[in-house]
Formats: sequence, structure tokens, C-alpha cells
Amino acid sequence: MIIPVYPISVNYRFLFICTGNFYRSRFAEAVFNHYAKLDQIPWTAFSRGLAIHLADGTLSTFTSEALYARKIDLHHTSPDRVQLRESDLEQSDRRIALDGCEHFPMIQAQFPHWVKKIEYWNVPDMPYRSAARALPEIERKVLQLINELSKSTVQ
Repeated sequence: MIIPVYPISVNYRFLFICTGNFYRSRFAEAVFNHYAKLDQIPWTAFSRGLAIHLADGTLSTFTSEALYARKIDLHHTSPDRVQLRESDLEQSDRRIALDGCEHFPMIQAQFPHWVKKIEYWNVPDMPYRSAARALPEIERKVLQLINELSKSTVQ
């Protein structure tokens, strides 16, 4: 695999996508932003949902409690849920949907020409995968991304 080299003077945008922008994508966004700042890499993350009307509230308690346990401040994620728009896809340099099985058909229906421009993870929503399993898996994957981006940033 060829890892592209990114100049440090530019700020790149990473987009995490899930269904409600309430739980998984917000956790990924906060973990990413926390570690990107610590590692001083020129990337910031934001998150969006494909169907935010399916979630109630601003942030899952599973997400807020997991961030608190990791000493990651809530300012590393958006204050509320946000519906994915085409402009979000256009304004991001990399895009990850948290669960290919769930999100691929939704993206295909809403943004068909973006389907192949998005990376897909396999982190199912509840009840298919508990927060106790899903959040550490997301964290591990985000830390792998941070490591990859740290190695590819030109100082």
C-alpha cells in the first residue's frame, strides 16, 4: 500500500459518517480530533449522519461516558447531530462510513456517485454490537489512522 505524503502546512478534513450522528461517528470524530491535536498532524475530523431523524438527543450517553473515561473533552465533537449533505462530502479529503453493511445502501440511495469514494468499516450499531465492543474497536481504528497520517505528514 502506498501512503500519500501530506504537507503539514495544509489542514485536511476527515469525515466520519454513521446513521444518526449520535453515537459512533461522534465518538470517532472526538477521538480523532483529540489525538490529531496531540500528535500535531494537519487533520481535523467532523461527522455527519445519513438519517439523523432516527436518533433523539444530542449525543449518546455511551459516547459521552466513553470520552470522559478516556479524558477526551467533548469540544472535540460537534455540539449536535448534523445531517450529511453533498457539500460535506465535497469538503472532506477522506471519508469513512462506520458500517459498510448498514451505510453502503444508504449512501447509494442518497449520494450514488460517492459510493466508491468512501471507505467502509465494519462497526455495526446496537443491538448488533454493544457499545462495550464497538467503541474500543472504533478507537483502535482511529488510532491506526492517526498513526498512518503521522507517518505521512511532511514536517
